[in-house]
Amino acid sequence: MALKTRRLSYALGAEVQDIDLTHPLSDATTRELRDAFHQHQVLLFRGQDLTPEQHIAFSRLFGNLDVHPFSRYNLPGHPEVLQITNHLVNGKPSDTRNTGRQWHSDLSFTTRPALGSLLYCKEVPEVGGNTMFASMYMALETLSPGLQKLLDGLWAVHDMSMGKDIANRDAAFMAEMKIKNPPVAQPVVRVHPETKRKALYVSEMVTSHFEGMTFAESRPLLEYLFAHSVQPEFTYRHQWRPHDLLMWDNRCTMHLAVADFDHSTPRHMLRTQISGEPLGRAVGQMPSQTAAA
Repeated sequence: MALKTRRLSYALGAEVQDIDLTHPLSDATTRELRDAFHQHQVLLFRGQDLTPEQHIAFSRLFGNLDVHPFSRYNLPGHPEVLQITNHLVNGKPSDTRNTGRQWHSDLSFTTRPALGSLLYCKEVPEVGGNTMFASMYMALETLSPGLQKLLDGLWAVHDMSMGKDIANRDAAFMAEMKIKNPPVAQPVVRVHPETKRKALYVSEMVTSHFEGMTFAESRPLLEYLFAHSVQPEFTYRHQWRPHDLLMWDNRCTMHLAVADFDHSTPRHMLRTQISGEPLGRAVGQMPSQTAAA
């Protein structure tokens, strides 16, 4: 039976209908899902009453899974599952309650950015708690040919300490994060390995400047690109329901967790992340050195 989908927006996203992820999927259905993932960039599965094991098993159909390096955020007994929650953790407000408040692509500040992410909704406020997505294919393709040509040869520095959520955490956490995640250089234009389409690859959360340029020289163009890439016609805004599973392709999208809800109401999400291919290099390292590594 052919996969049944319904588009979610003009730019990106599709709901996969009449599918039950609590049961194993055939090889043919898995292939169709991969094709739909590459086509639509974001896939939504409604009404999925998943155990953590089922969530993990479905995620693994698309690749190996990352383990979050800070285990205190992980679901007990399931190191592949990160809890994004405003529930108290060990009697204290969770550090993940404000995760993702700026536009970003997961793990772009590392040399192995996430291929994809799968977020499962357990609890959501009556109002708000939305997540937004932007197509970085469209962000690039709608720029002038001259600017596209200029950007295609540039690299930009991605620094996790730039993020507002990260910067507001305690000093010990910041020190540990900086040691584990020093700044990296990424291509400003990224070629998707499956679709071969080019996508813009900068984000307001972590992109600090263009490599070989100063911060002051870089910011006007970067600020233009940040604003350009999230125009309404390039985006989809998801209103969560409990038991939604949403997956997105970090190679060609950005996302934003909207701060549009009252933290006295629960928002509890579980996320898995698909490991990506090596990309980028240490700041100052030449491309030829990366190829030889």
